[in-house]
Amino acid sequence: MPLNFTAIDFETANGSPASPCAVGLVKVRDGKLVDGLAMLFQPPYPHNWFHEGNIKVHGIRPADVDDAISWDQALGLLLNFAGDDVLVAHNAPFDMGVLKSSANAIEAPLPRISYACSLEISRKTYNLESYRLNSVAYAIGHEDFKHHDALADADACARIMVHAANRHGVESLEELLEATGKKFKVLVTE
Repeated sequence: MPLNFTAIDFETANGSPASPCAVGLVKVRDGKLVDGLAMLFQPPYPHNWFHEGNIKVHGIRPADVDDAISWDQALGLLLNFAGDDVLVAHNAPFDMGVLKSSANAIEAPLPRISYACSLEISRKTYNLESYRLNSVAYAIGHEDFKHHDALADADACARIMVHAANRHGVESLEELLEATGKKFKVLVTE
């Protein structure tokens, strides 16, 4: 079984998990990063306001999404890009919470989505003081990326997973999870 998955990262407009304003996805095939997708979009109403703290983190302002596509359009593109892949995110409960909450906000059904967490895998693979995305990325030699840019963060997440698989001497996501004592999780939707 090859190392195949899609890494995902969301940025939110405010503290609500139903307020995504950007997403980055990176597709991995046979342990190689092969494709990416990045989108800015309008967060779903009534979560479509921007908090200054979030703007300071990712730099996305309301004007940046004024003419952008809607969340329901972005969701369709995101799901089409990911296909049947397992999704992987660094701190997956956050990103999966955003996906679930924002789909619920527009009453959009989600397919069955399996996912894994690169943060959990990092904790079982490396001995670091911090397991934040940028800290783990730097530790594996991936230092030149714009942290809190959704595509750059998804790319870093993908690279961490490939590096971890190599470090454990495994060739598939299933084997990596087994080597780190982790399991696939399934996004439960209401």
